Amino acid sequence: MRTQVVIIGGGPSGLLLGQLLHRKGIETVILERKTREYVLARIRAGILETGLVELLREAGVSERMDRESLVHDGTCISYENELFDINFSKLIGQNVVVYGQTELTRDLYDAREAAGGRMIFETENVEIHDTERDAPYVTFTVDGTEQRIDCDFIAGCDGFHGVSRKTIPDSVRKEYEKVFPFGWLGILSETPPVHDELIYANSQRGFALCSMRNENLSRYYVQCELTDRVEDWSDEAFWEELKRRLPEAVADKLVTGPSIEKSIAPLRSFVCEPMRWGRLFLCGDAAHIVPPTGAKGLNTAASDVHYLYEGLVQFYQDKDAEGLDTYSQRALARIWKAERFSWATTNMLHRFPDQSDFDLKMQRAEIESLHHNEIAQRWFAQNYVGLPY
Repeated sequence: MRTQVVIIGGGPSGLLLGQLLHRKGIETVILERKTREYVLARIRAGILETGLVELLREAGVSERMDRESLVHDGTCISYENELFDINFSKLIGQNVVVYGQTELTRDLYDAREAAGGRMIFETENVEIHDTERDAPYVTFTVDGTEQRIDCDFIAGCDGFHGVSRKTIPDSVRKEYEKVFPFGWLGILSETPPVHDELIYANSQRGFALCSMRNENLSRYYVQCELTDRVEDWSDEAFWEELKRRLPEAVADKLVTGPSIEKSIAPLRSFVCEPMRWGRLFLCGDAAHIVPPTGAKGLNTAASDVHYLYEGLVQFYQDKDAEGLDTYSQRALARIWKAERFSWATTNMLHRFPDQSDFDLKMQRAEIESLHHNEIAQRWFAQNYVGLPY
Protein backbone atom coordinates (compact mmCIF):
# COMPACT_ATOMS: atom_id res chain seq x y z
CA MET A 1 0.00 0.00 0.00
CA ARG A 2 1.18 3.54 -0.75
CA THR A 3 -0.07 7.01 0.05
CA GLN A 4 1.36 10.52 0.24
CA VAL A 5 0.85 11.13 3.97
CA VAL A 6 0.29 8.56 6.72
CA ILE A 7 -1.52 10.05 9.71
CA ILE A 8 -1.07 8.07 12.92
CA GLY A 9 -4.01 8.78 15.23
CA GLY A 10 -7.70 9.08 14.40
CA GLY A 11 -8.63 11.76 16.92
CA PRO A 12 -9.70 15.29 15.99
CA SER A 13 -6.23 16.54 14.99
CA GLY A 14 -5.52 13.59 12.70
CA LEU A 15 -8.98 13.75 11.18
CA LEU A 16 -8.80 17.51 10.66
CA LEU A 17 -5.41 17.26 8.96
CA GLY A 18 -6.70 14.47 6.73
CA GLN A 19 -9.80 16.44 5.75
CA LEU A 20 -7.85 19.60 4.94
CA LEU A 21 -5.34 17.67 2.82
CA HIS A 22 -8.14 15.78 1.04
CA ARG A 23 -9.64 19.06 -0.11
CA LYS A 24 -6.29 19.93 -1.70
CA GLY A 25 -6.06 16.58 -3.48
CA ILE A 26 -3.37 15.15 -1.17
CA GLU A 27 -3.84 11.46 -0.37
CA THR A 28 -3.78 10.24 3.24
CA VAL A 29 -4.32 7.07 5.21
CA ILE A 30 -5.27 7.37 8.89
CA LEU A 31 -4.30 4.67 11.38
CA GLU A 32 -6.22 4.48 14.66
CA ARG A 33 -5.44 2.15 17.57
CA LYS A 34 -9.04 2.04 18.86
CA THR A 35 -12.49 1.82 17.28
CA ARG A 36 -14.52 4.78 16.09
CA GLU A 37 -16.98 4.15 18.93
CA TYR A 38 -14.19 4.26 21.51
CA VAL A 39 -12.85 7.57 20.18
CA LEU A 40 -16.32 9.11 20.20
CA ALA A 41 -16.90 7.98 23.79
CA ARG A 42 -14.07 10.20 25.06
CA ILE A 43 -15.36 13.22 26.97
CA ARG A 44 -13.22 16.24 26.21
CA ALA A 45 -13.36 20.03 26.29
CA GLY A 46 -15.42 22.10 23.90
CA ILE A 47 -13.99 25.65 23.79
CA LEU A 48 -12.90 26.45 20.23
CA GLU A 49 -10.58 29.35 19.46
CA THR A 50 -11.14 31.63 16.49
CA GLY A 51 -8.38 29.90 14.52
CA LEU A 52 -9.85 26.43 14.99
CA VAL A 53 -13.32 27.63 13.99
CA GLU A 54 -11.88 29.03 10.75
CA LEU A 55 -9.93 25.80 10.10
CA LEU A 56 -13.13 23.76 10.45
CA ARG A 57 -14.84 26.05 7.98
CA GLU A 58 -11.94 25.72 5.56
CA ALA A 59 -12.18 21.93 5.96
CA GLY A 60 -15.88 22.04 5.01
CA VAL A 61 -17.08 20.51 8.29
CA SER A 62 -18.56 23.54 10.05
CA GLU A 63 -22.23 23.30 9.09
CA ARG A 64 -23.45 21.66 12.30
CA MET A 65 -21.03 23.64 14.44
CA ASP A 66 -22.28 26.93 12.98
CA ARG A 67 -25.87 25.83 13.57
CA GLU A 68 -25.65 24.30 17.05
CA SER A 69 -22.66 25.86 18.82
CA LEU A 70 -22.86 28.49 21.53
CA VAL A 71 -20.99 31.72 20.88
CA HIS A 72 -19.33 33.13 23.99
CA ASP A 73 -18.37 36.80 24.08
CA GLY A 74 -16.39 36.48 27.30
CA THR A 75 -15.82 34.57 30.50
CA CYS A 76 -16.23 35.14 34.24
CA ILE A 77 -13.80 34.86 37.13
CA SER A 78 -14.78 34.69 40.79
CA TYR A 79 -12.83 35.01 44.02
CA GLU A 80 -14.37 34.85 47.48
CA ASN A 81 -17.83 36.34 46.87
CA GLU A 82 -16.81 38.52 43.91
CA LEU A 83 -17.69 37.75 40.27
CA PHE A 84 -16.43 39.78 37.32
CA ASP A 85 -16.68 39.47 33.56
CA ILE A 86 -13.95 39.69 30.92
CA ASN A 87 -15.76 40.67 27.72
CA PHE A 88 -13.72 39.50 24.74
CA SER A 89 -16.01 41.16 22.20
CA LYS A 90 -15.69 44.59 23.78
CA LEU A 91 -11.98 44.28 24.53
CA ILE A 92 -10.67 42.83 21.26
CA GLY A 93 -13.69 42.28 18.99
CA GLN A 94 -13.49 38.47 19.05
CA ASN A 95 -15.19 35.53 20.76
CA VAL A 96 -14.94 31.79 21.29
CA VAL A 97 -17.33 28.97 20.42
CA VAL A 98 -18.57 26.17 22.68
CA TYR A 99 -18.99 22.96 20.70
CA GLY A 100 -18.20 19.59 22.23
CA GLN A 101 -15.06 17.85 21.02
CA THR A 102 -17.08 14.65 20.65
CA GLU A 103 -19.43 16.35 18.19
CA LEU A 104 -16.53 17.95 16.32
CA THR A 105 -14.88 14.53 16.00
CA ARG A 106 -18.15 12.98 14.80
CA ASP A 107 -18.43 15.64 12.09
CA LEU A 108 -14.88 14.90 10.95
CA TYR A 109 -15.53 11.14 10.87
CA ASP A 110 -18.66 11.70 8.77
CA ALA A 111 -16.70 13.90 6.36
CA ARG A 112 -13.94 11.30 6.09
CA GLU A 113 -16.42 8.58 5.25
CA ALA A 114 -18.29 10.78 2.75
CA ALA A 115 -15.01 11.53 0.98
CA GLY A 116 -14.08 7.84 0.83
CA GLY A 117 -10.90 8.50 2.79
CA ARG A 118 -8.94 5.44 3.89
CA MET A 119 -9.00 4.81 7.63
CA ILE A 120 -7.80 1.68 9.39
CA PHE A 121 -9.02 1.02 12.94
CA GLU A 122 -7.69 -1.28 15.67
CA THR A 123 -4.11 -1.13 14.45
CA GLU A 124 -1.46 -2.69 16.67
CA ASN A 125 2.35 -2.78 16.81
CA VAL A 126 2.68 0.43 14.80
CA GLU A 127 6.30 1.18 13.88
CA ILE A 128 7.74 4.12 11.97
CA HIS A 129 10.71 3.49 9.67
CA ASP A 130 13.30 5.48 7.70
CA THR A 131 12.04 8.95 8.56
CA GLU A 132 15.48 10.39 7.78
CA ARG A 133 15.28 9.12 4.20
CA ASP A 134 13.12 10.14 1.25
CA ALA A 135 11.00 6.99 1.45
CA PRO A 136 9.66 6.46 4.99
CA TYR A 137 7.13 3.75 5.74
CA VAL A 138 4.92 2.50 8.54
CA THR A 139 4.29 -1.10 9.56
CA PHE A 140 1.43 -2.32 11.75
CA THR A 141 -0.79 -5.32 12.33
CA VAL A 142 -4.55 -5.68 11.97
CA ASP A 143 -6.23 -8.91 13.08
CA GLY A 144 -2.79 -10.47 13.46
CA THR A 145 -1.70 -9.67 9.89
CA GLU A 146 1.27 -7.36 9.36
CA GLN A 147 0.82 -4.56 6.85
CA ARG A 148 3.01 -1.83 5.42
CA ILE A 149 2.31 1.62 3.99
CA ASP A 150 4.95 3.50 2.02
CA CYS A 151 4.61 7.26 1.99
CA ASP A 152 6.26 10.66 1.58
CA PHE A 153 5.56 11.98 5.08
CA ILE A 154 4.21 10.82 8.45
CA ALA A 155 2.08 12.95 10.80
CA GLY A 156 2.19 11.75 14.40
CA CYS A 157 -1.20 12.69 15.87
CA ASP A 158 -1.27 9.74 18.26
CA GLY A 159 -1.18 11.47 21.62
CA PHE A 160 1.19 11.41 24.56
CA HIS A 161 1.34 7.61 24.79
CA GLY A 162 1.69 7.00 21.04
CA VAL A 163 4.71 5.76 19.13
CA SER A 164 5.47 8.90 17.13
CA ARG A 165 7.31 11.00 19.71
CA LYS A 166 9.33 8.00 20.90
CA THR A 167 10.57 7.50 17.34
CA ILE A 168 12.69 10.64 17.71
CA PRO A 169 16.04 9.49 19.20
CA ASP A 170 16.68 10.21 22.88
CA SER A 171 19.86 12.04 21.89
CA VAL A 172 17.80 14.50 19.83
CA ARG A 173 14.57 14.75 21.81
CA LYS A 174 14.35 17.24 24.69
CA GLU A 175 11.30 17.11 26.94
CA TYR A 176 10.10 19.76 29.39
CA GLU A 177 7.52 18.91 32.05
CA LYS A 178 5.81 20.34 35.11
CA VAL A 179 3.40 18.16 37.09
CA PHE A 180 0.88 20.00 39.24
CA PRO A 181 0.12 18.64 42.73
CA PHE A 182 -3.63 18.27 42.21
CA GLY A 183 -6.24 17.06 39.74
CA TRP A 184 -9.67 18.04 38.44
CA LEU A 185 -12.74 16.04 39.36
CA GLY A 186 -15.28 16.63 36.60
CA ILE A 187 -18.87 15.62 36.08
CA LEU A 188 -21.24 15.86 33.15
CA SER A 189 -24.92 16.35 33.98
CA GLU A 190 -28.11 16.89 32.04
CA THR A 191 -28.81 20.21 33.73
CA PRO A 192 -28.95 23.80 32.46
CA PRO A 193 -25.70 25.75 32.91
CA VAL A 194 -25.59 27.96 35.98
CA HIS A 195 -24.43 30.97 33.92
CA ASP A 196 -24.39 32.14 30.31
CA GLU A 197 -20.57 32.26 30.35
CA LEU A 198 -17.97 29.96 31.87
CA ILE A 199 -17.02 30.73 35.47
CA TYR A 200 -13.45 30.15 36.68
CA ALA A 201 -13.52 30.22 40.48
CA ASN A 202 -10.72 30.79 42.96
CA SER A 203 -11.71 29.98 46.54
CA GLN A 204 -10.11 29.10 49.85
CA ARG A 205 -11.27 25.52 49.29
CA GLY A 206 -9.68 25.28 45.84
CA PHE A 207 -10.45 25.91 42.20
CA ALA A 208 -13.80 25.24 40.47
CA LEU A 209 -15.05 25.63 36.90
CA CYS A 210 -18.61 25.94 35.63
CA SER A 211 -18.81 25.05 31.95
CA MET A 212 -21.32 23.61 29.50
CA ARG A 213 -21.78 21.65 26.30
CA ASN A 214 -25.18 23.03 25.35
CA GLU A 215 -28.24 24.61 26.95
CA ASN A 216 -29.18 21.38 28.73
CA LEU A 217 -25.80 19.73 29.29
CA SER A 218 -23.37 21.10 31.87
CA ARG A 219 -19.78 20.29 32.72
CA TYR A 220 -18.46 21.15 36.19
CA TYR A 221 -15.07 20.66 37.84
CA VAL A 222 -13.53 20.99 41.29
CA GLN A 223 -9.85 20.83 42.19
CA CYS A 224 -9.13 17.62 44.11
CA GLU A 225 -6.26 15.65 45.59
CA LEU A 226 -4.28 13.39 43.27
CA THR A 227 -4.97 10.54 45.68
CA ASP A 228 -8.75 10.94 45.33
CA ARG A 229 -10.72 8.27 43.50
CA VAL A 230 -13.94 8.78 41.56
CA GLU A 231 -15.74 6.36 43.86
CA ASP A 232 -14.80 8.58 46.82
CA TRP A 233 -17.09 11.29 45.47
CA SER A 234 -20.86 10.83 45.45
CA ASP A 235 -22.88 13.20 43.28
CA GLU A 236 -24.22 14.85 46.42
CA ALA A 237 -20.73 15.42 47.80
CA PHE A 238 -19.60 16.93 44.49
CA TRP A 239 -22.50 19.39 44.27
CA GLU A 240 -22.06 20.51 47.87
CA GLU A 241 -18.34 21.10 47.37
CA LEU A 242 -18.93 22.98 44.12
CA LYS A 243 -21.42 25.30 45.82
CA ARG A 244 -18.92 26.09 48.58
CA ARG A 245 -16.43 27.33 45.98
CA LEU A 246 -18.80 29.65 44.12
CA PRO A 247 -20.17 33.08 45.02
CA GLU A 248 -23.43 32.76 46.94
CA ALA A 249 -25.51 34.35 44.17
CA VAL A 250 -24.20 31.74 41.70
CA ALA A 251 -24.48 28.78 44.09
CA ASP A 252 -28.11 29.63 44.82
CA LYS A 253 -28.97 29.30 41.10
CA LEU A 254 -27.13 26.01 40.56
CA VAL A 255 -29.38 23.23 39.24
CA THR A 256 -28.10 19.82 40.30
CA GLY A 257 -28.84 16.35 39.00
CA PRO A 258 -27.41 12.87 38.51
CA SER A 259 -24.01 12.73 36.81
CA ILE A 260 -23.85 10.91 33.48
CA GLU A 261 -20.03 10.90 33.47
CA LYS A 262 -17.50 11.43 36.23
CA SER A 263 -13.72 11.37 36.04
CA ILE A 264 -10.52 12.72 37.59
CA ALA A 265 -7.78 14.21 35.41
CA PRO A 266 -4.25 15.09 36.57
CA LEU A 267 -2.78 18.42 35.47
CA ARG A 268 0.59 18.91 33.84
CA SER A 269 2.50 20.99 31.33
CA PHE A 270 4.65 19.15 28.78
CA VAL A 271 6.56 20.11 25.62
CA CYS A 272 8.76 18.02 23.35
CA GLU A 273 11.38 19.63 21.12
CA PRO A 274 11.82 19.30 18.19
CA MET A 275 8.43 18.50 16.66
CA ARG A 276 10.03 17.18 13.48
CA TRP A 277 12.43 14.33 12.81
CA GLY A 278 13.18 13.94 9.12
CA ARG A 279 9.86 13.23 7.45
CA LEU A 280 8.02 12.66 10.73
CA PHE A 281 6.03 15.58 12.18
CA LEU A 282 4.41 15.62 15.63
CA CYS A 283 0.99 17.20 16.19
CA GLY A 284 -1.02 17.86 19.34
CA ASP A 285 -0.63 15.76 22.49
CA ALA A 286 2.15 13.76 20.85
CA ALA A 287 4.30 16.87 21.29
CA HIS A 288 2.73 18.94 24.07
CA ILE A 289 0.16 18.97 26.85
CA VAL A 290 -1.31 21.93 28.75
CA PRO A 291 -3.37 22.06 31.94
CA PRO A 292 -7.06 22.40 31.02
CA THR A 293 -7.19 25.85 32.64
CA GLY A 294 -7.73 28.15 29.67
CA ALA A 295 -8.98 25.43 27.27
CA LYS A 296 -5.87 25.17 25.10
CA GLY A 297 -5.45 21.41 24.53
CA LEU A 298 -7.47 20.89 21.36
CA ASN A 299 -6.68 24.42 20.20
CA THR A 300 -2.91 23.98 20.36
CA ALA A 301 -3.31 20.78 18.34
CA ALA A 302 -5.25 22.79 15.75
CA SER A 303 -2.43 25.31 15.38
CA ASP A 304 -0.02 22.43 14.71
CA VAL A 305 -2.40 21.12 12.06
CA HIS A 306 -2.53 24.57 10.48
CA TYR A 307 1.26 24.85 10.17
CA LEU A 308 1.71 21.28 8.92
CA TYR A 309 -1.16 21.58 6.46
CA GLU A 310 0.32 24.79 5.06
CA GLY A 311 3.74 23.17 4.74
CA LEU A 312 2.45 20.06 2.98
CA VAL A 313 0.34 22.05 0.51
CA GLN A 314 3.34 24.27 -0.24
CA PHE A 315 5.48 21.18 -0.83
CA TYR A 316 3.05 19.39 -3.15
CA GLN A 317 1.69 22.39 -5.05
CA ASP A 318 4.77 24.62 -5.26
CA LYS A 319 7.59 22.06 -4.84
CA ASP A 320 8.78 24.23 -1.94
CA ALA A 321 9.87 22.62 1.36
CA GLU A 322 10.23 25.88 3.31
CA GLY A 323 6.99 25.39 5.27
CA LEU A 324 7.99 21.88 6.32
CA ASP A 325 11.53 22.93 7.17
CA THR A 326 10.26 25.63 9.53
CA TYR A 327 7.29 23.66 10.92
CA SER A 328 8.83 22.80 14.28
CA GLN A 329 10.07 26.31 14.99
CA ARG A 330 6.78 27.97 14.00
CA ALA A 331 4.63 25.50 15.91
CA LEU A 332 6.76 25.66 19.06
CA ALA A 333 6.83 29.47 19.09
CA ARG A 334 3.05 29.49 19.46
CA ILE A 335 2.94 26.44 21.74
CA TRP A 336 5.19 28.03 24.37
CA LYS A 337 2.95 31.11 24.47
CA ALA A 338 -0.09 28.89 25.01
CA GLU A 339 1.83 26.96 27.69
CA ARG A 340 2.62 30.22 29.44
CA PHE A 341 -1.04 31.30 29.43
CA SER A 342 -2.24 27.96 30.79
CA TRP A 343 0.53 27.87 33.41
CA ALA A 344 -0.15 31.45 34.55
CA THR A 345 -3.92 30.93 34.73
CA THR A 346 -3.49 27.67 36.65
CA ASN A 347 -1.19 29.37 39.16
CA MET A 348 -3.60 32.28 39.59
CA LEU A 349 -6.71 30.20 40.29
CA HIS A 350 -5.65 27.08 42.21
CA ARG A 351 -4.68 26.37 45.79
CA PHE A 352 -1.22 24.81 46.13
CA PRO A 353 -0.22 22.70 49.15
CA ASP A 354 2.92 24.74 49.91
CA GLN A 355 1.47 28.25 49.52
CA SER A 356 2.54 30.72 52.21
CA ASP A 357 0.47 33.67 53.39
CA PHE A 358 2.63 35.84 51.12
CA ASP A 359 1.88 33.57 48.14
CA LEU A 360 -1.85 33.83 48.80
CA LYS A 361 -1.64 37.63 48.97
CA MET A 362 0.21 37.69 45.65
CA GLN A 363 -2.39 35.41 44.10
CA ARG A 364 -5.15 37.69 45.34
CA ALA A 365 -3.32 40.74 43.96
CA GLU A 366 -2.99 39.00 40.57
CA ILE A 367 -6.74 38.34 40.40
CA GLU A 368 -7.61 41.88 41.50
CA SER A 369 -5.25 43.30 38.90
CA LEU A 370 -7.09 41.30 36.25
CA HIS A 371 -10.40 42.48 37.71
CA HIS A 372 -9.61 46.18 37.57
CA ASN A 373 -6.97 46.60 34.85
CA GLU A 374 -8.19 46.76 31.25
CA ILE A 375 -4.71 46.12 29.86
CA ALA A 376 -4.50 42.89 31.88
CA GLN A 377 -7.96 41.91 30.67
CA ARG A 378 -7.00 42.60 27.08
CA TRP A 379 -3.95 40.33 27.40
CA PHE A 380 -6.14 37.62 28.93
CA ALA A 381 -8.75 37.99 26.17
CA GLN A 382 -6.16 37.83 23.37
CA ASN A 383 -4.73 34.60 24.75
CA TYR A 384 -8.08 33.01 25.55
CA VAL A 385 -9.58 33.50 22.07
CA GLY A 386 -6.28 32.33 20.59
CA LEU A 387 -3.18 34.06 19.33
CA PRO A 388 -2.98 34.36 15.52
CA TYR A 389 -1.31 31.54 13.61
